[in-house]
Amino acid sequence: MAVTRYPTIRVSKRTANPLVLVATVRQELRRAGVDHDEIASFTAQALSQGDVEHARQVCSQWVVTGSRDPM
Repeated sequence: MAVTRYPTIRVSKRTANPLVLVATVRQELRRAGVDHDEIASFTAQALSQGDVEHARQVCSQWVVTGSRDPM
């Protein structure tokens, strides 16, 4: 299992819209003081495929997400 990049950041958002999910993680990264370039890298990676499942997977690699059940 991959190590979460920011294990102290927790996000729980139930949505089928990848933009909402990514925006929520971006907001929490900003609140935690993560560098702008790092947040931009996360965003590009999360939205690179344009589907919610890929975005969820990337979010789980960067922060601790709530339920891993289908949203």
